[in-house]
Amino acid sequence: MDRYSRNRIYLTKEEQQTIKSFPVILGGSGIGSVIAECALRMGFENITIIDGDQVELSNLNRQNYIEEDIATDKVNAIKKRLLSINKEANITVHNCFLTKENVESYINGHKVAINALDFSSDIPLFFDEVCQRKNIPVLHPYNLGWGGLVTVITPNGLSLKSIEKPNEKFNEIKMVEYASSYLKFWRTPHDWIDVAMEKYLEEKKVLPPPQLSVASYMVAAMCTHLLFNIATNNKIKQFPEFYISTIMND
Repeated sequence: MDRYSRNRIYLTKEEQQTIKSFPVILGGSGIGSVIAECALRMGFENITIIDGDQVELSNLNRQNYIEEDIATDKVNAIKKRLLSINKEANITVHNCFLTKENVESYINGHKVAINALDFSSDIPLFFDEVCQRKNIPVLHPYNLGWGGLVTVITPNGLSLKSIEKPNEKFNEIKMVEYASSYLKFWRTPHDWIDVAMEKYLEEKKVLPPPQLSVASYMVAAMCTHLLFNIATNNKIKQFPEFYISTIMND
C-alpha cells in the first residue's frame, strides 16, 4: 500500500501523477495553511506559500497552527507541518509580504494560484491581474463561519472589480454581500449569512470578520477539489458564479 492507495477509484494513477508535480502557489497562509494541508494529503506535492505574518493566539481557532507556533513566522511553521506529513514534498515558502514590485516574480512558474490575502490593500486585486495576464486561474476562498465560499477568477473571465461599487473599495464583505444577493435572486436565500454580516457591521470596534474552523475545512476541501479539476482539465464554474457549501440550510 503506497501513500495514495486510498485515493483509488476517486483518482486514476494518471491523475495522481499529474497533480503530484502540478505547481500551486498560495498567497497568504491564514486559511491558506488549511488548504495547503488538504491539497498535500490529496497528492499535490509542489506547493509555494507566501506570507510575512507571524502566528497569533487568535489564529488557532481556525488556522493550521499550534500553540508552539505562536510568535513564529507562519510560513516556516506551515512548512514544518507539511514536511512532517510528506518529507519528499516540494514545499517552498517566502517569508515576506506581496507587493506590486515582487508579485510577478513569485507567481512565475505556477499553474494555479490561491488568493488568500487580506483585503487591507489593493494587492489582492493586483495579484489577480498578474495571474490573469499569465493565464493562471485564481481561487478565492472565503470563511463564512458555518459555511465556505469559493470563486475562481479565470484568465479570460471577469475580475472581482466588476462588482465594485463607485467610491467603494472591494473587500471580503463585498464578495459575501454579492453572493448573498445572488442566492436570493435564484430563490435559494441563506438568511443566516445576512444576520452574521449585520451583526459584524454593527460592532463598535473595527475588527476582522468572525470566522470558524468549520468553514476553514470546508473551504480547504472545496479548493482542493477545484485544484484537482483544474489540473486534470475538468470543468469548473468561473466568477461571477461561485461555489458555496454550508451546514445551515439543511
